[in-house]
Amino acid sequence: MLKNITTLLLCAVTMCAAAQSQDGKSKSVVKTVDNVQPNTSSVSPDLKFNPDAVVVTNHTVTINGKSIPYKATTGTMPVWDADGKAIAGVFFVYYERTDIKDKSTRPLTISFNGGPGSASVWMHIGYTGPAFLNIDEEGYPVQPYGYSENPYSILDATDIVYVDPVNTGYSRIVGKDVSKDKFFGVNADIKYLGDWVNSFVNRYDRWASPKFLIGESYGTTRVSGLALELQQSHWMYLNGVVLVSPTDLGIERGTATDAALLLPYYAAAAWYHKKQPADLQQKDLTAMLPEVENFTMNELLPALNKGSLLDDAAKQTLASKMARYSGISEKVILQNNLSISTNLFWKELLRNEGFTIGRLDSRYKGIDKQNAGESPDFNAELTSWLHSFTPPINMYLKNELNYKTDFPYMMFGNVHPWDNKNNQTGENLRQAMAINPYLHLLVQSGYYDGACDYFNAKYNLWQMDPAGKLKGRISWEGYRSGHMMYLRKQDLKTSTDHLREFIRKAIPKAGTPAKY
Repeated sequence: MLKNITTLLLCAVTMCAAAQSQDGKSKSVVKTVDNVQPNTSSVSPDLKFNPDAVVVTNHTVTINGKSIPYKATTGTMPVWDADGKAIAGVFFVYYERTDIKDKSTRPLTISFNGGPGSASVWMHIGYTGPAFLNIDEEGYPVQPYGYSENPYSILDATDIVYVDPVNTGYSRIVGKDVSKDKFFGVNADIKYLGDWVNSFVNRYDRWASPKFLIGESYGTTRVSGLALELQQSHWMYLNGVVLVSPTDLGIERGTATDAALLLPYYAAAAWYHKKQPADLQQKDLTAMLPEVENFTMNELLPALNKGSLLDDAAKQTLASKMARYSGISEKVILQNNLSISTNLFWKELLRNEGFTIGRLDSRYKGIDKQNAGESPDFNAELTSWLHSFTPPINMYLKNELNYKTDFPYMMFGNVHPWDNKNNQTGENLRQAMAINPYLHLLVQSGYYDGACDYFNAKYNLWQMDPAGKLKGRISWEGYRSGHMMYLRKQDLKTSTDHLREFIRKAIPKAGTPAKY
């Protein structure tokens, strides 16, 4: 359970509430709040958004058997225009360990999720934060809804701030005359969030701290661009960037390459659902995949680039191997010219059993109105996750962090139209690493993620660093789950251990110069 120790200064009284511990027994929780600046008026019939208001609470959490005291600052901080006028308020939750006084050696990790248009809720209460939602061992929803403490949180190793971009969570634009173009686009997003991060570091006195960015899904596009933006526009140099389930980062692939690179993911999903031949099924997942990866790079990719130059016999040979790995019939593969779309794969793999499989996590099954068709009716895993996450984040922010508002918490917000032009974020990250010898990169991928698949994540790294000169500062880790690999309890423990080790290695010994 989450243990709070504070005094409610507004009332000058101490309040006790009951909370559920992990063993299900009721325990007394002492809650205390200070520095309260209410976000909205409880008496006004009109909701009035305050872009600069916070609530501070104090807590402890047990991580890896050790009690960690910390302070949570929850609220909004403005985005200012060139004239110093607040044009938006960005909602954030900032966890700061309170038993460490020297901030110069205490890391700060700034966390973003994706979308674009998604709040930071997913990694906040599902991965790295001190609270963890109620789910089963494999990540499926359970009732009653709620949360408990996260024994694998990385708060023991780093302070963390979770940031909700504009129009997500409780973040909002201020004023009807503010153009959405300032926020809703690859480069606009990077620009205003770079300004906001600079303001946050100034306000909370974190310039001396080693700094890390972590992003998931579209958040990987965001933090890859921010790594260079912070260096070039704010002279803020990072120690590390973590990409969880990364996008293509603006790295061009081409039609044939796009099609070929999906096969290893298809093989992983087919292996999970036992749709491969016996000789492959009897191998472990990570023992089977190298064979598929080798075929993909050395046979399939060159062949698809030949297009109509490929003769029928060669097509048949390739289709046979693709069917063996993917669990999709040779007939269907040939009908689609050796290029199986992800939508068709999610629909086709378990079609004969009456199920579809999930996009973001292909372990999940869905049921369509009819078995016919070329794509699933819905994303089975996303529905499940919204089921799991939405009640706990609303409960946690209000009841645990004492953030009271009548505004709805937007799990997903309207950020459209989104300007995707000039996405050079993979190259941005490469430049940031080349310029800054301190900067390290960790990539984390789930083998069953069909939206941001693991093999494309590897391909990103090969293209970002074609000379191989950055290899010593780049690492990749794979996990036996999907897009949110941390929802599987075994992967949660392993992946957070990987984060701690990454942070430790990315901080140089005192006095080590940043030079090649």
